[in-house]
Amino acid sequence: MRDGTLLFADVYRPTGGGKFPVLLMRLPYNKNEAQHNLGYAHPVWYAKKGYMVVVQDVRGRWASEGTFYPFLHEGEDSYDTIEWAAGLAGSNGRVGTYGFSYAGATQLLGARLNPPSLITMCPAFTPSQYYEGHCFHQGAFSLAFAASWAIHLAQEEARRQGDEEALISLQDTFRHAHEWYWKMPWKSFPPFLKKYAPYFFDWLEHSTYDAYWRRWSIDEDYGNIQVPALHIGGWYDLFIRGTIRNFVGFRGHGGGKSIGSPQKLLVGPWYHMPWHPLTGEREQNWGASVIDDWQIAWFDHFLKEKKSTIFDYPVRVFVIGDGWRDLDDWPPTSCRLTGYFLHSEGRANTRFGHGILSTDSPGEESPDTYIYSPMAPNISAGGHSGCSAFVAPMGPADQETFETSRGVLVYTTPPLDHDVEIIGDVWVTLYASSTAADTDFTARLCLVDTGGSSMNLQEGIVRARFRNSTTHPILINPGKVYKYRICLGPVCARIREGEKIRLCIGSSDFPQWDRNFNKGRSPGPERLMEGISATQMVYHTARFPSKVVLPITDA
Repeated sequence: MRDGTLLFADVYRPTGGGKFPVLLMRLPYNKNEAQHNLGYAHPVWYAKKGYMVVVQDVRGRWASEGTFYPFLHEGEDSYDTIEWAAGLAGSNGRVGTYGFSYAGATQLLGARLNPPSLITMCPAFTPSQYYEGHCFHQGAFSLAFAASWAIHLAQEEARRQGDEEALISLQDTFRHAHEWYWKMPWKSFPPFLKKYAPYFFDWLEHSTYDAYWRRWSIDEDYGNIQVPALHIGGWYDLFIRGTIRNFVGFRGHGGGKSIGSPQKLLVGPWYHMPWHPLTGEREQNWGASVIDDWQIAWFDHFLKEKKSTIFDYPVRVFVIGDGWRDLDDWPPTSCRLTGYFLHSEGRANTRFGHGILSTDSPGEESPDTYIYSPMAPNISAGGHSGCSAFVAPMGPADQETFETSRGVLVYTTPPLDHDVEIIGDVWVTLYASSTAADTDFTARLCLVDTGGSSMNLQEGIVRARFRNSTTHPILINPGKVYKYRICLGPVCARIREGEKIRLCIGSSDFPQWDRNFNKGRSPGPERLMEGISATQMVYHTARFPSKVVLPITDA
């Protein structure tokens, strides 16, 4: 690297002579594995397709020298590695990049600096910034993901330093992560984390969107990225909002239509890892082979100039409940935004309550009331977290337990009289008050089948003091009604005739997000005994028309 640090890589070359384009992956999870154990075909498969493949350990991980700190060095290190790879023996000087999750971040952070040998990239399952949609979501800390990821990273650092005791302890902590999520305060959580993953505590310290986070924000630099990109995501991936935001942002800015750098979006029925079908249906070629095939077609087009039909449509998605489809854009131009309003007699608690969801505007209706206690949060049932199902709520799940809590308000449409599709971004406009100076409001969109089973499609949260800004939080006045916008993110599903659409409102979705102690403090130093209960009221009247906005297309 430019500062003299040595980073190590494995290089796979096709047999025979000639010059070949290079595919580069940079990751912190061991170059020897090359993400083959979780997703892609082995680098040998790509080499047999006529590519040199370079897989590198990032700074401070596995074989590479230096000190690892997430995202800090990835821009310059990626630039230097791309140019080094372009000059390898057997290279034709044209480089493409691929990789998912952190290996997607290394691509995006490097592309911001415009290395001259970078021709194209395939960032997969990766966000648009590392505050919103990564470590935080509208002010709430992404507890299950951030904590388990930090523990996972710390294990390798303990191994590098030869600390057997710490390694064993951290592995045990990872296996019992669900127990650690309950422990307070987090500043002492867990053993050995402070020594081997100190950045976890920096994340807690920087609970607002400040300069610490802004230096790594891809979505503030779209104008600087000028290469074609294949953006790959999964409908239950924790980074799906950012993946689609990157696609939309690149199309409208530096890497977009104006300078002829095409962008493509591919989204399947996957969560973060491993990539396999998540619904009850089964079909061949749903898993990682889809991504491998698309990447080869993409790289052949840009690195070997083998023209294809890959750009006939800019978007290819798997519609949950229907199958693969090409779209003209995201969201598709055929969708219309439709408001479904909340209604009840003041007793919408649980799925057995009187909550109704309809396109009719509300009149004068009684507000719904529930109690939120940080001592007894609503437990996540599936969701958009990561990275392993046994440490984080992931994927579709039966919502019966979640929806029978009296701390959850449930609003459901009548059975649909025809098929509809929800394809696009979903958000909730909520009018609510609280007896606390700060609290959370959550929303969860579900599909209810003809047998009455409820399955989560997408969810979101807003921390009250972050309702207007993630940079300048302001506490609320107890008892005052505020307007909240809860961003659920992208949904792509077909709702069949006879099925129902359901919206659940609450104040916790734990451990997907941390518990709010209703005191207006940053996460980290709080103690459980300091938390207070809050009485929450949700309004649905002509003056306060709470609703969920759905991008609807008649099927």
